Amino acid sequence: MKLNSMSPAEGSKKTARRVGRGASAGQGKTCGRGVKGQRARKGGYHKVGFEGGQMPLQRRLPKMGFNSHVKPTRGEITLDTLAKIAASNDGAVDLAAVKKASAVHAGIEKVKVILSGSISAAVTVRGLAATKGARAAIEAAGGKFE
Repeated sequence: MKLNSMSPAEGSKKTARRVGRGASAGQGKTCGRGVKGQRARKGGYHKVGFEGGQMPLQRRLPKMGFNSHVKPTRGEITLDTLAKIAASNDGAVDLAAVKKASAVHAGIEKVKVILSGSISAAVTVRGLAATKGARAAIEAAGGKFE
């Protein structure tokens, strides 16, 4: 097969309708635009969603969702991450140590330890929140909360 011998499948290409070529062509005079009005004129149409001055659908429906202003100041770390930070920090972990290890970004004000992964070393956690499961796992490994 050669590029110059290729052609589209039979019936896949439809020839464009040639409007405004006389009454016998079926699309003469007004060319299928009807009579008068904005849609019959040349040059421009209205914007997407415009309903002729009626209150548009996207403005009639209620606003949905919620963006929390607190969320950017909260962070999470896993048990695996906690163990790595504790290993490089003599077994003690606090907010400053977590930020120093780049486990959360600098704007974080509160960090919560979540139960994901595992921990085997005894860790002292200072000033961090923890889920019930994470707290149980840390205490089971010989760690404590202050």
